[in-house]
Amino acid sequence: MMKKYFSLLGLFFALSPLWSQTEGTLTVAVDTTTLKIGEQLNYILQIKADSTAQVLFPEQPLFAPFELLEESPVDTLRTQAHYLYTKKYALIQFDSGNYFIPQQQVLVNGFSKIADIIPIRVNTIVVDTTQQKLYDIKPLEEVAKNYDTLLSQLLWGLLFAFVLGSVLYGYLFQKRRKELRDQERPPFDRALDELKALEKETPLVQEEYKIYYSRLTDVIRRYLEEEAKIDALESTSEELLVKLEMRKDAGTLDLELSTLKRLREVLQNADLVKFAKSTPEYGTALADRKTMENVVIETKEALPEPTEEELKAKAAYQEYLAKKRRKEQWIWGLSGLGIAAVLTLVVSMLILGFYPVRDTLLRYPTKVMIGGEWVKSQYGTPPLLIETPEVLERVLETQAPLQEFRLGSFESPFFIDLQFDFPKPTSSTPEQGGTDPKQEDLEKGQELVNSILSKFEAQGAVNIFIKKEEMTLASGLPVAKIFGTLDYPKNGADNLVRCSFTALLLAFDQGTIIVTMMYEKEDRYAPQIEQRIVNSIELIKEL
Repeated sequence: MMKKYFSLLGLFFALSPLWSQTEGTLTVAVDTTTLKIGEQLNYILQIKADSTAQVLFPEQPLFAPFELLEESPVDTLRTQAHYLYTKKYALIQFDSGNYFIPQQQVLVNGFSKIADIIPIRVNTIVVDTTQQKLYDIKPLEEVAKNYDTLLSQLLWGLLFAFVLGSVLYGYLFQKRRKELRDQERPPFDRALDELKALEKETPLVQEEYKIYYSRLTDVIRRYLEEEAKIDALESTSEELLVKLEMRKDAGTLDLELSTLKRLREVLQNADLVKFAKSTPEYGTALADRKTMENVVIETKEALPEPTEEELKAKAAYQEYLAKKRRKEQWIWGLSGLGIAAVLTLVVSMLILGFYPVRDTLLRYPTKVMIGGEWVKSQYGTPPLLIETPEVLERVLETQAPLQEFRLGSFESPFFIDLQFDFPKPTSSTPEQGGTDPKQEDLEKGQELVNSILSKFEAQGAVNIFIKKEEMTLASGLPVAKIFGTLDYPKNGADNLVRCSFTALLLAFDQGTIIVTMMYEKEDRYAPQIEQRIVNSIELIKEL
């Protein structure tokens, strides 16, 4: 017994390595246990097992409080006698503190392998305010409202609606026009034309025969009602025949008995086709059409001659129809012109833009300026060549040695002011022992800026915001640019309008030239006018 026990024990120890190899070994690792907020952490699970082992990594691993960024597919590597199954996870944490990565479970041949808990330290980012500058939060920026997309969608919708309306209009116009022409034609001619049109029809099935006979009987009924003044449209076939016989007996409609007999046969055939779903023999439909044509002709001949009163009433009715037709033609014509005008307007807006077309039609002031004929002239001494929408007028109130030219006023949509020989600033006093050229230029520039601001304030402008920069004109002439915005009480002291202004300072030995422009800030065309004026400025050098 003891010998058997020791044999089993020896066998257990002999098979232990093989058993361990079958179950596999789980290894867990991280690339670091200390990281910063927002830094990526790589977490690795690795199983060492036999090639025949079935390894299942967790399908939905939980790493809370860490967030899973990415997981890689299983990587298999063969060693001398084993396989290494590796799976890597990328984790991240955005709060500082001490954390633990939870245990993860891996199945090897159905047996569970549990990874160890790993402590992780997440540190904050230290900011050295003595070495790194701190900046204020950027203010909110106003974004101009852009209705271009909305307007484009509306215009395309209008275009589609008006194109559809135009097609419908054309169809209704032609239909109504035909109806009016038919009303003016004599009933006899209209009935014969409709019967001639039926001659081209060749019905083959019962439904086509039904439509054919319905049209055929409607022609004769309408003719009898309009020409013979018989209530035929609302009468049955038998009632219609009785009314015709009564008119014959009364002597007001001298129809032959053979005519009434043939009419009766056609009406009976029509009733059989329409109500009993009968299909006539081949050739019957054509013969019935010919019979109806003869009935119309014979009825016309059997009617008594109209009296003078009937002729006058008929003439008056024809005149009424003619006036009605002319009136409706005017209405339809004007409607067509309106639709064509709207279509042209919408297409123009889609091609050229909503605002350019609208402002052109409404004669927007600056739009008229930019599209008008500009004037290129020389002003002042030394002469300055400049192109403007209109000729600048000399300001007579200006005292010598100043020369001033203007277009419009502060109330105008676009204001231009041109000044020559601006007074020089006073030089330094003798006690100062000479002047510094740079300081003198600074003082001169500041005085010019102050003079511009004073001019705006004298006109009632407030909330003046000013900027300065150096620029070179298209002619190569260097100038100082003073620009910004202000509030000006246009059209009354209570109505403040935000305006933009630009002043160009051209300094030379004899003095200074100042070109000032002002317009409403929201004007869509004024910046183009300003740019064109600036690009045209050229100083004519004297010999």
